[in-house]
Amino acid sequence: MHLSEISHPNQLHGLSIHQLEEIARQIREKHLETVATSGGHLGPGLGVVELTLGLYQTLDLDRDKVIWDVGHQA
Repeated sequence: MHLSEISHPNQLHGLSIHQLEEIARQIREKHLETVATSGGHLGPGLGVVELTLGLYQTLDLDRDKVIWDVGHQA
């Protein structure tokens, strides 16, 4: 599956580990391209790719809610 084919996170349900790894690779590649062009912080976005895919594959985002906190409290 290609990243461009995904229009809703629930489409990740049922994908194999290999397919999820490929989607993660594509997301990281897109992130690298975007940061190289526009600037910004590279590390945090790369570090959360697998976490996000795992949550989105497991949860039903039509029902379950995910709240991301980008604060720097620590």
